Amino acid sequence: MQFIDGMRDLSPGELGMLGMAGVAYIKPVLIEGAEAFAVHAADGTQMAVIPDRDIAFAVVRQHELEPLSVH
Repeated sequence: MQFIDGMRDLSPGELGMLGMAGVAYIKPVLIEGAEAFAVHAADGTQMAVIPDRDIAFAVVRQHELEPLSVH
């Protein structure tokens, strides 16, 4: 019951971020005219740029995060 009571005290921003620590966003980017894929944390911090989409997804999963595409 304490968990539910604690949830009532979350701000809208905190509630929106609940569970986001396990997510990484992958979006296409251009680096010197070549397509690559940027990996971002839920807060928007860029963590990596990887030249291949499938590899970007694999790297994210290897770090026990759930990859999500951003278009």
